[in-house]
Amino acid sequence: MNTPYSTDGHYIHPSILDADFMSIGTELDRISTADSVHVDVMDNHFVPNLTFGPSMVEQIVERSPIPVDAHLMIDEADTRAPAFAEAGASSVTFHLEAARAPVKLARDLRRKNTQVGVALRPATAVEPILDIIGEFDMLLIMTVEPGFGGQSFLETMLPKIRRARAAIGEANLEVSIQVDGGVSRETIERCAEAGANIFVAGSAIYRAQDAAEEISALRALAQEHAPH
Repeated sequence: MNTPYSTDGHYIHPSILDADFMSIGTELDRISTADSVHVDVMDNHFVPNLTFGPSMVEQIVERSPIPVDAHLMIDEADTRAPAFAEAGASSVTFHLEAARAPVKLARDLRRKNTQVGVALRPATAVEPILDIIGEFDMLLIMTVEPGFGGQSFLETMLPKIRRARAAIGEANLEVSIQVDGGVSRETIERCAEAGANIFVAGSAIYRAQDAAEEISALRALAQEHAPH
């Protein structure tokens, strides 16, 4: 796989949804100390916003100093997700709600040399995915409603993270848990304590005066508050 996210590590993935798209090269360089750049792909159907397609993701892959983590908030994931693996994304995450055959899709993506994640909206229960969680490298638990930047963190997702981490541990699986939405210095501690180890942060990093300093601070807080 292009980017092995160990479940023993803590990773910061800045979301470029909060970047200045007119200076995307410079904005990618600002976050070069992060572990991956989180690219939010929206199709104006699954969520009411429109962002990037595969060709733009391919350009970001070519320009980015760090791997690309593509989060697909799109309908018809079964047929549309593979194009993002072919564009060079190191990890491709699709929504369970948008996939008819998630296991088959995960295996199709793996064959294209990418890591695979499955994402859940806040209202989607984690329990139905647990029997097949071993098919994925990562479970993305949305801590805001997908589709909009700048939302407040949903505290009600913390028990969901804990249940997922407990189930993954009981099954003795190596599956990371990613959280996306409202992640900041104020919320990352609780996410790490609950069992998340990959953290998507947008405005917290891009609105910081020094993005590298913010990335370092977030990573340190996650490591400090991880369960031992």
